This record gives sequence, structure tokens and C-alpha cells, in this order.
Amino acid sequence: MRHRRSASAAVARRAEWKDVAVVSSPPGVRADLEQVFRTAYPRVVAVAARVLGSRDEAEDVAQEVFLTFGRSTVPAGEAIGWLSVAAAHTALNHLRSGRRRATREEAAADDADVSPDVADAVVAREERRRVREALARLPRRQAVALVLRHSGLSYAEVAAVLDLSPGSVGTTVRRAESALRKELNRHASSE
Repeated sequence: MRHRRSASAAVARRAEWKDVAVVSSPPGVRADLEQVFRTAYPRVVAVAARVLGSRDEAEDVAQEVFLTFGRSTVPAGEAIGWLSVAAAHTALNHLRSGRRRATREEAAADDADVSPDVADAVVAREERRRVREALARLPRRQAVALVLRHSGLSYAEVAAVLDLSPGSVGTTVRRAESALRKELNRHASSE
């Protein structure tokens, strides 16, 4: 008999819950966060990975960016651009600090197995490190424009998120590429 009452009480409780409105997101978090996340996550990770060279670190950056976006009042129509720029800025900040990447690279160098292609791997890793360091020394606007354009954003998208005219994006990117080459050459001659 006791089993029947608890079962009928459970059915009654379930019936009561049907009429209760379900809150889709916690207070202070955007209601559209999940939809924006599903749409923009691949691009945010791609932008961050372009800067950092590590998918794992890029996913960490994406998490930070979406947490910030979730508490923001950025209009939904501007979300993709805002998130792309935020990913580039946050990745550049991580790159500039370099603490996690340096720790991982040192650990990887200590644990690396010697193989016939080790020289090529070392040279490639060193080149990527030099490019990232040079990118971190560029003015932020140039670095962001370069990263966004090379992450697959169109000129119109880069222009929209950086508040430039579409015609000036190409010039900005070319100047950034030139500044990056100069940085690479300047630091190569000082080593």
C-alpha cells in the first residue's frame, strides 16, 4: 500500500511540474548564449588557434571569450564579429604572457623522443615560436586584422569588427604583414 501512495504522489508531483515555467538560463546570463555558442564556437576556436598554434589553448581561450560574452549586452547580430575580435585579443594576451605555452614546450622538449625528423620538427617549432613572438610585438589593431583575415574572415567581416572601411582592410593587412616581416628580420639579425 505504501508503494502505491508514493507512486501516485510522484505522478501528482510530475503533473504539477508541467505547469511550472522552466528558466532557460541563470540570472545574468544571456538567453541566446547556447545558440550563439553552437553557431560561433568553431570560428572562435579557429581564430584563437591561428594565434596560439594549439587547439587545446584555443579551446581555453574560447571558453573565456564565451563566458565574457554570456554576461555581455552585445546584440545578437554582432555576436560573430565581437566573438572573433575577442578571441584574437584574448589569444594575443595569452601569447604575450606565454606562461602556459612555455611550460608545455619545455616539458615536451624534455620528453621528446629522438627520431630521424627531429631536426625538421625543431626548426618548424622554432619558426612558429618566432612568428608568434613577432605577432605579439605588433600593434594590437594590426595583429588582430592579420589574424582575423588569415583565419578566414572576409574583408567585409574584418571591416565590420574592426570598424574599418572594407577598402582599408587590405591596406591594413598588408601593412601588418610588412610589419611582421620587419619584426622577424629585426629579431633574426639580433640573435
